[in-house]
Amino acid sequence: MTSTTQLSVANEQSVDALIKTIRIPPRPSLLADVQLELANVDPSPRRLAAIIANDVAMSASLLKLTNSPFFGLRLKAGSVEHAVQLLGLRQCGLLMTGIIARQSVQVENVNLVKFWDFSSKRAQAMTHLACRMRVSQPDLAHTFGLFCDIGIPLLLERFPDYQNTLDIANEVADVKFTDVEQEKHNTSHTSIGALMARTWGLPEQVSSAILLHHDYQVLTDAATDDSVRSLIALCLVAEFSIHKYHGRENLAEWDKGGRLACEFLGLSHDELEDHFEELHEIFNHVH
Repeated sequence: MTSTTQLSVANEQSVDALIKTIRIPPRPSLLADVQLELANVDPSPRRLAAIIANDVAMSASLLKLTNSPFFGLRLKAGSVEHAVQLLGLRQCGLLMTGIIARQSVQVENVNLVKFWDFSSKRAQAMTHLACRMRVSQPDLAHTFGLFCDIGIPLLLERFPDYQNTLDIANEVADVKFTDVEQEKHNTSHTSIGALMARTWGLPEQVSSAILLHHDYQVLTDAATDDSVRSLIALCLVAEFSIHKYHGRENLAEWDKGGRLACEFLGLSHDELEDHFEELHEIFNHVH
């Protein structure tokens, strides 16, 4: 074994040892039960409702979301079973995944309200864009939108100075976001997030896109699955729309990958602006 190979092996072992010190929440049994029912050849709304109704807190959260302005339903759900009927199985499964993620990923002394608010907006925006542009399955877009940065709270928990790393990575225009993380912590939120996505049984396209979503050169790489590239491109458009909604015109990540995302999606400047207007209307309606 050469000294270079020995060094490489040592580095891999140290990274493996590091990852073992990062708390990745196990897949909650409720989520596993929901996923199992939805994967059934003939999934049953009644069985799904019974699974959810076993958890009082989750049931209350589902009813609150179902009856929120986001869905604008004419009828109000009075029970979990009624909510499943109104929303449909797939939409209900997506909502439950998001609710369970919020409950499972908590960091002591860190307020994650802004993190989840941004994640929810991104999921809504990506779902809308996927439907309008027909470049991705809406449920995949929604799941990715919720989970693409899930590694961030896990690293906030592991490293006391990780917030400082985030601040730097969000500002630098000429260094890849994940390179800043790797240099300081020997890992990145994309690596940890992809690992959690696999642990939780999320679709392979979602975990792959989580791993690659700051590597914008994959948008020009035909060897990368189109569904993965679509998620990465839609994510960038969605995030820039949220920043603009909050009055911020500059986003370092957009400067790095915005042109590639628009080229991949076939979006002109005017079409992009039209999508931003639509998304801002949606955000106004929800909030």
